[in-house]
Amino acid sequence: MFLRQISDAALAQYSYIIGCQRSGEAVVVDPERDIDRYLEEAAAAGLKITAVAETHIHADFVSGAREFAQRDPAIKLYLSAEGGEFWKSVWAEGLPGYHPLRDGDSFKIGNIELRAVHTPGHTPEHMVFLVTDHGGGANEPIALLSGDFLFVGDAGRPDLLEQAAGLEGTQEAGAKALYQSLRKISELPCHVQVLPAHGAGSACGKALGAVPNSTFGYEEKFNPALKLALNSGESEFVNFILSGQPEPPGYFANMKHVNRVGPALLGAVPKPPLVRLGEIAGRLGESGFVVLDTRSREAFLKNHLRGSLFAPAQKFSDFAGSYLSPEQEIVLVVSNSGGAEEFVRQLVRIGFDHVTGILPASEVDAAPAELCAAIETVDFGGVGDLLSGGAKPALLDVRKATEFAAGHLRGAKNIAHTRLLPRLEEIPAGPLLVNCQSGTRAAGACAFLARHGRRATAILDKFENVPKELLA
Repeated sequence: MFLRQISDAALAQYSYIIGCQRSGEAVVVDPERDIDRYLEEAAAAGLKITAVAETHIHADFVSGAREFAQRDPAIKLYLSAEGGEFWKSVWAEGLPGYHPLRDGDSFKIGNIELRAVHTPGHTPEHMVFLVTDHGGGANEPIALLSGDFLFVGDAGRPDLLEQAAGLEGTQEAGAKALYQSLRKISELPCHVQVLPAHGAGSACGKALGAVPNSTFGYEEKFNPALKLALNSGESEFVNFILSGQPEPPGYFANMKHVNRVGPALLGAVPKPPLVRLGEIAGRLGESGFVVLDTRSREAFLKNHLRGSLFAPAQKFSDFAGSYLSPEQEIVLVVSNSGGAEEFVRQLVRIGFDHVTGILPASEVDAAPAELCAAIETVDFGGVGDLLSGGAKPALLDVRKATEFAAGHLRGAKNIAHTRLLPRLEEIPAGPLLVNCQSGTRAAGACAFLARHGRRATAILDKFENVPKELLA
């Protein structure tokens, strides 16, 4: 048996290739859209990907299942048929390789069996796969491909459909379903490996571990959500799982629909050309055109092209996915053109396909003043003077709600940076003073606000430096 975890660090996402070395066949589970990585990995192991399986319709990345089906019409598609008509992968219906799965159904890749177990909660159609290596003589599963149902140290959040996709009234029902699903797997052998679809950094849970895999026995002992589901009442679990969940990026709202009806086909990963400032200077004021700047925080704050958005390399998908719209045309500012492909991949993985150019950072450095802008900054030591002046700015805290609850500036309005786009009308009028925990999220938020015609100053300081007299 061949088993390989393919990691996307930017989205904290894991896909899996499982292959039978005797038959030379393999299945890829929960693939992202740029499928060349999986094909190369399988080929290097002497395997051919003949099937694709998904644990659910994803909300945090564009699925690669349709891409595989387009490349090879004979490929088998193992997709959930649970959860009702609204939760089916509409794009796959009628395709020759489509195999809808229900609870208890199984399929084989050579001598390896994958059995589907319906585990609603995170989403109504969610299922996990128990993997048994019959070719190795096993009669019990070796692994649980747990998708967004069970993570290392956490369980899949049941509130995303309501918080991100706007399906009101679904989060409590989802939490109750998740409670029952977790209890449903309570008899799994302790040796079964837990192979989740996400790790630390994903917005699909609130306390995901950084360890990429675990065992059911370990999670049963030390996973707070699983322990609570197995040892407490439903209401206690529901209250726990719904509290403290992070605010999802804006692009989550559209991703479920995209993956249900079928994402646009990508083919090869786009290779945008290098462009010069003169080619785009006349478009800087267009709403449908965006310069996405990946330089350092300091470089961006000091000088950037007018209307640019800030998306630092370390938080690129998070920032881009929060401030962009799928229809916008994007030009990337990069310090090293050799690293542009990774940024392009990250964009297409979350549904932003219109990357039309790569602009070297040197072009921004040499840009005339009339095409440039800067963002004013202050540290917490200077905030008191600004608040005591005549034109008193409104305070906007762009941290998570949990961070805000732990301590905040007196009179501040809290909107997480990931939710500014859908909540733009709630932002206080007039000049703004924006803070986060260290200044990076504030810098991105100020760039977004400036693009929307707002005057905003970023507090470029650690929150621990706030004078006590300014705290609520």
